[in-house]
Amino acid sequence: LTEVYSSSPALGRYFRSAQVLSFSNESSTVIYQLVFSVPPSTEGFMKHTMNPDFIKNILRQNIYDED
Repeated sequence: LTEVYSSSPALGRYFRSAQVLSFSNESSTVIYQLVFSVPPSTEGFMKHTMNPDFIKNILRQNIYDED
């Protein structure tokens, strides 16, 4: 995760760290925390760039690109 987000053109400059909070081999589930340092809040930045769907799509695109 660290490599994915730190190398992202859209989020790399804001990304600070990624930490796995829990992992389950039984269900292949990982819960992780991403930490970003964002500029003083502007409505557009938080609504679009830091949108949870946008952040998930960065990871999703990286997975697709590896295939």
